[in-house]
Amino acid sequence: MARRCVICEKIPVTGNKISHSNIKTKIRHFPNLQKVRAVMDGVTQRVYACTRCLRSGFINKPAVMKRPQAAAQ
Repeated sequence: MARRCVICEKIPVTGNKISHSNIKTKIRHFPNLQKVRAVMDGVTQRVYACTRCLRSGFINKPAVMKRPQAAAQ
């Protein structure tokens, strides 16, 4: 899986998990990425975007096509 947001280029960062006895263990923190359909350069495609970009409205979602209703009998 691509671990990079297509909008803000957010990537995993490294840090330390510190125990009660102050032992440090390397750890990676991953961004919260979601696979969404977005309109990029006029083309609808599936991309990975972080939830911050989704919430902020940086992703243009494609228009929803409504299906024709069946005639009532």
